[in-house]
Amino acid sequence: MEAYVKSTIQNGIGTIEFFHPQSNSMPSSQLKNLVEEINNLGKNDDAKVIILKSAGEKAFCGGASFDELISIKDFETGKMFFSGFANVINAMRKSPKLIIARIHGKAVGGGVGIACAADYTFATENASVKLSELAVGIGPFVISPVVEKKIGTSAFAQLAINATEFYSAEWAREKNMFQDMYETTEEMDAEIQILAEKLAASNPEAMFELKNILWKGTEHWDHLLTERAAVSGQLVLSEFTVNAINSFKNK
Repeated sequence: MEAYVKSTIQNGIGTIEFFHPQSNSMPSSQLKNLVEEINNLGKNDDAKVIILKSAGEKAFCGGASFDELISIKDFETGKMFFSGFANVINAMRKSPKLIIARIHGKAVGGGVGIACAADYTFATENASVKLSELAVGIGPFVISPVVEKKIGTSAFAQLAINATEFYSAEWAREKNMFQDMYETTEEMDAEIQILAEKLAASNPEAMFELKNILWKGTEHWDHLLTERAAVSGQLVLSEFTVNAINSFKNK
């Protein structure tokens, strides 16, 4: 199957689904399409609430495209690359609709950012999480504001520093990254549908005001996340990082 991002609306529930054959990793073009779908549903009055999910049975999201990462040769390209997930997080944050995330499998790097940027996150027991950026000489700088906002500084530091380890879905639930966790995708999907239907029948103005409260204090994030993308864009050119990426690639 080829990569895609698509959206549908049914009975007031907007659903965005993305897929990439490489563990749902996200190249820049895919992230741009995801931003567009989030913005489009945010403007569409027929969608009262948004569900964000990925296809496949294994990983929810493997983070940014590693193939694209290793091809970066200059600062501007690097900054643009790392702005990809920054734009997704900002689109989710600024969407006037509440966003429910469906995390059915492993979430790495930017995938963790998506899980934390959602307003309500469901997961299965298979949804372990990892921030692997430090292991290749960079750092989870772009997604750090949203992850830290969701789970706190201490838990974020644990993930960011111990960058080669997956943490269990139960750990993520205990840290409030996930609000609800289920043994199977079938159980999870049933509960997502119940909540989505309730929200689709709720007052849109009230949900909009609630969203504003939930994201109060993040108004500067457009600028902040762009700054963080620049930091990563510079680091990816360093000799240490180039060697670390090549070493990782050759494993």
